Amino acid sequence: MLDISSGKVVRVVALSREYGPESGHLRDYISGLNVDEQVSLVALMWIGRESFAADELEDALYTARRERTAPTEDYLSGMPELADFLEDGMDALGISVADEEDRLRERD
Repeated sequence: MLDISSGKVVRVVALSREYGPESGHLRDYISGLNVDEQVSLVALMWIGRESFAADELEDALYTARRERTAPTEDYLSGMPELADFLEDGMDALGISVADEEDRLRERD
């Protein structure tokens, strides 16, 4: 199970698309997440990148936690496909990106 809300993942996607994956806005947001959220974000990206299948979520989370050596914002920034990988990961896990985007818009 992911330890990050869908809304936070969608926020990372939005920041990556709006400012680019190397932006300070995105890096600051990711660095402000707690360790469990950061681990979940990396695992989700790996699923979207097809390094792990959706049914290997627990393995992806375990590996992300075990291999965590650099700051997550350093690892994820500079990935041009970050937003796509996260969206694909959410889709693979059956989480609707569009529903979460709608919820975020309703709050604004």
